[in-house]
Amino acid sequence: MKITRISCHFNLKVPLGKKEAAIRALNVFERNCPVAQTLKGGVAIENTWNIEEIS
Repeated sequence: MKITRISCHFNLKVPLGKKEAAIRALNVFERNCPVAQTLKGGVAIENTWNIEEIS
């Protein structure tokens, strides 16, 4: 068996007004993740997310 693709889905609850900051963090997640950097070039990584603002 060979792993060729990993799909990650994040369900986040963030304080009101922090949704944009969460989106920015998720957009650079792969760049700052040691596991993603190790797999880079050999395994496709797909990230999706739902973000809910709560008070």
